[in-house]
Amino acid sequence: MLREISPLGLTTARRRIAADERQTTARLVALLAEVDSRGLYLAEGYPSMFMYCTQALRLSESAAYDRIEVARASRRLPLVLERLMDGAVTLTAVRLLAPHLTPENGESLLEAARYKSKQEILQLVACLAPQRDVPASVRRLPSPRPMETAPLDVQPLLGSGVLPTGHSTPPVKCESQPTFSPSAPTARAVVAPLAPERYLIKVTVDRETHDKLRRAQDLLRHTLPSGDPAAIVDRALTVLIEQLERSRLAKAVHPRSTARSATNTRRVPANVKRLVWERDAGRCAFIGTQGRCSETGFLEFHHLVPYAAGGVTSVDNLALRCRRHNVYEAVQRFGATRAGTSSFGPPGP
Repeated sequence: MLREISPLGLTTARRRIAADERQTTARLVALLAEVDSRGLYLAEGYPSMFMYCTQALRLSESAAYDRIEVARASRRLPLVLERLMDGAVTLTAVRLLAPHLTPENGESLLEAARYKSKQEILQLVACLAPQRDVPASVRRLPSPRPMETAPLDVQPLLGSGVLPTGHSTPPVKCESQPTFSPSAPTARAVVAPLAPERYLIKVTVDRETHDKLRRAQDLLRHTLPSGDPAAIVDRALTVLIEQLERSRLAKAVHPRSTARSATNTRRVPANVKRLVWERDAGRCAFIGTQGRCSETGFLEFHHLVPYAAGGVTSVDNLALRCRRHNVYEAVQRFGATRAGTSSFGPPGP
């Protein structure tokens, strides 16, 4: 049924339903604020608003937490509900700002948060409540330990109605196998603002990378006696970026030529790469119905007039595209079969 709706119809329906969802969410938050203020959840047998939301309303734990925090913020500042309804701020944005919202700064703070991403909200919070730098440290993480699992005898379950019967089944035992404890999950990298112009970066590395860091500290002792990992990371990234810009973008201190030469080959000359990258400011230049794409990763040099259709490799005929928009335009022009794809790039947010 949805496949029969036109693109314009899908866009219109999507916007209408998204607006309805915002209205519904704002109304739910307002109701939760009233339930919380009156303590009505207690009369229903729940010891807390969190238990009420997760058990009575069947909200997930994260959804319950967000809505409760936003509901309490809306009691202090009713303007929160208006901003939620018109889509100026999200639940996550208000939840992050909630500890800092007051009747005095509420309006200006919500205005500063208008249409901001989560990362931008975190930056705003870091300006409101700067944190001290986290001391640099390098430590070894504990190795995951195997969990002991008891043998499971399924024979008693066959006559209990838990498992189907009807066949002669000998006793089956699941011998314990070494498994890893869920208490030691794979650590995720963290990049979070602590204060204006200050960030916390937290990663887990293997022994080889750890040894490289220690080796770099030893080699830099004469110029960096402290061996500060932050300073070493900064130097390493500076060198890495310079190498990547030379190899990917043909960046050079003294470029040989800036002529806008055109070639009949698919290979993009170094001077053309530099000019296209500078003109498009290192960002996908695809213009959609709602504006220009903001992607700065997975960028590729795209022929406006396709090379297969006789387009030349020149500054005027090239533009930066993220991988998905590059594939999208190929599909739009040639179809999925000739473009050699059935999707629009790598999975991701």
